Amino acid sequence: MSLADHRINVSTLGDFLLRTADQHAERPFLIFPDDRHTYATFVEAAYARAQSLAAWGVGAGDAVGILMPNCLAYMEFVMGCSLLGALAVPMNARYKSAELQYVVEDADLKLLVTSDLISEYADFGDLLLRAFPQVTEHTAGEPLSLAAAPKLRHLVMLGAPRQGFISEQAFTSRRVDRETVDQARVRVRVEQPAIMMYTSGTTANPKGCPLGHGLLVRNGINMNRERYFLTPEDVFWAPLPMFHMAAVLPFLCCIDAGAAMSSMTHVEPGLAIEMLERDRVAVAFPAFPTVTNDIISHEKFASADLSNLRRVNNVAPVEVLRRFQDAFPQAVQTGAYGLTEAGGVIAYNHPDEDLETRLHTCGKPFPGVDVRITDPETLAEVPVGERGEIWIKGYCVFDGYHKSPEKNAEAFHDGWFRTGDLCSVTPEGSICYHGRIKDMLKVGGENVAALEIESFLATHPAVQLAQVVGREDPRLQEVPVAFIELKPGMQADANELRAFCQGDLASFKIPRAFYFVDNWPMSSTKVQKFKLLEQLAES
Repeated sequence: MSLADHRINVSTLGDFLLRTADQHAERPFLIFPDDRHTYATFVEAAYARAQSLAAWGVGAGDAVGILMPNCLAYMEFVMGCSLLGALAVPMNARYKSAELQYVVEDADLKLLVTSDLISEYADFGDLLLRAFPQVTEHTAGEPLSLAAAPKLRHLVMLGAPRQGFISEQAFTSRRVDRETVDQARVRVRVEQPAIMMYTSGTTANPKGCPLGHGLLVRNGINMNRERYFLTPEDVFWAPLPMFHMAAVLPFLCCIDAGAAMSSMTHVEPGLAIEMLERDRVAVAFPAFPTVTNDIISHEKFASADLSNLRRVNNVAPVEVLRRFQDAFPQAVQTGAYGLTEAGGVIAYNHPDEDLETRLHTCGKPFPGVDVRITDPETLAEVPVGERGEIWIKGYCVFDGYHKSPEKNAEAFHDGWFRTGDLCSVTPEGSICYHGRIKDMLKVGGENVAALEIESFLATHPAVQLAQVVGREDPRLQEVPVAFIELKPGMQADANELRAFCQGDLASFKIPRAFYFVDNWPMSSTKVQKFKLLEQLAES
């Protein structure tokens, strides 16, 4: 199926934005607690960013790194790049200096823009100077020449000036005219990469995933018209980091509808509740249990007026989702299945599905997306209802990892993308997610899904979140161990949790040890299990 199928007017990101802005110029578009854009003011800001980027030598195909917390300027630069046909590279705010150095070089960045806003993770200026200490020896504005990043020419600092960085004033004072940007915009092709997301880094080095204009636009359109049904009056709260597809897709969904997207620099549960109430949010997209748990556990939650909220999206084990649905009785709790390599998400639950379907499945794939469940060893397709590796084909699949021919050879088979996810499909065509194939434990010859144990532990009244990993065992090859975050004010110990499992879980599935944590090692949105394994090895 081609990009033009399914009655969708696929365009570049720039034209997608301009088309909506022509219809909804004065409507709110991007909302932060203390600042906001209408569609008209956002378009002006995006053009201004594009005009300055072009004046500093950025053109079609050039890669621009964006390293900053969520803010209005973040999406201004993403869309400014799109207008020029440049490649926006959102960078994970959790990266340390070595990871930054790797991505800057691997992505062939020509320019990187950052901010003096101190994120919840780091001072980005300090991180970049640790990654590239030679920057301070250069005169700001003169092209850089770095052995570790040979294509990087400029670093831009928004906010207070910093040695070695182009200041915000200097950057914005240099501009080409708007006509030059429009001449570039009309030459951009829908197949051309618009954004290169780097995978979350749960393995050694993150992988660059270039996503095309048409792919992104069509996923935003499908998200709205097939599953979310926004109106121009709606506000969509999407607070996750803008370097993550869980922010990019809501942004595109809102553009399709002419709706407003609400975000925040740091996810603070008290402020989040105030925004949900103040802005009469219709759709909330916390997406991950750590965010939702913090909100529903906050003292402000019980008294907040969230009567306008009709939809909440989360991805979590079944009993955790059931608890979230109970917390938001006025809204429909839905889930999703997807991955960066397939444009972020390929399936959401439909709001008309019954509760049990929404709890146990991720919904049906979007039109234009095909899935197949295969035996990961024989590569043969398995019957409906059986578990196997989910393969994906269709408009949503990227063309391959950046500069990684070996990984691409492993990831693609006869035109299908091999996800590495363990899934099944119901007779009705809905996707059921059972975990990562590499997240399967081999306990004395028995295959055990970590997600199964995590889901059961989540039913304990004191458990906020459980994560299970495998520990090497001389007799059984490996055995499960559990990391547990308890609900605020609740108590439980290892003996209680072990007794809770007995009689309901097979003995070989019961964790051999329980570790209690207050903070999780996170990538952008996921618990990094390899770091839990490192902690296990150290202990």
